[in-house]
Amino acid sequence: MGAILFNVTTAALMVMMVNCGLGVVGRDTLRSRPLPWAAIALTAVAVGGVLLQLVWSGAMDALDSDPARTGWWREYTSVFMQNGGLFGGLWNLVTLAAVAALAHWYWGGTLTLAFFLAGILLPGRIDDLLGLGDGPSTDPRNFAGSSGATYFLGATLALAFLTRARLPKEIALAAGVPALGLAMWFAQENGHGLVSVYGFALGAVAWAVRSKLARPAAEHAA
Repeated sequence: MGAILFNVTTAALMVMMVNCGLGVVGRDTLRSRPLPWAAIALTAVAVGGVLLQLVWSGAMDALDSDPARTGWWREYTSVFMQNGGLFGGLWNLVTLAAVAALAHWYWGGTLTLAFFLAGILLPGRIDDLLGLGDGPSTDPRNFAGSSGATYFLGATLALAFLTRARLPKEIALAAGVPALGLAMWFAQENGHGLVSVYGFALGAVAWAVRSKLARPAAEHAA
């Protein structure tokens, strides 16, 4: 029962973030938008990682982020290995493609890649800063998998939607992402929830900086 609840809440959090992304970019505008090259690139690398696992039995041992093994590259390559079985791997690939596309259309391709990289590098370091390093890991990948960085990226869309939300249901949806994330962490030690909180916070910083930089440009144009 616990495993089922874990999977249900994890999926529900992703659905909320995708809906936030659709809300902030506009559901009716998707067909007219350009190809999201950042999403295509990230998904292609992730698919390449899966294919590598299929043809090379030693791929996981060589590329995962098991702290018992050495290799500076593992922190990066482990993200593109999948260890959740057929359904888990497909879920990770589909959600990565969807979230990265929505992020590209709102944040732009360069910032989307930067957020994804931050989702790889920051959670563990923030854990250490907050004194969580010795407790249960906040990394939902268990040494491999793209879900941690994807949930981190998806949470930035929730923040973006919150800045535009006007209706109570929209505000509840956007604010519900970090709220559910924290609840998942405290109730289940579900790392997807905590990395989503981190992503939401970084999204807030990025939005504030971008808004501040855009203001002088708008005043100059006027």
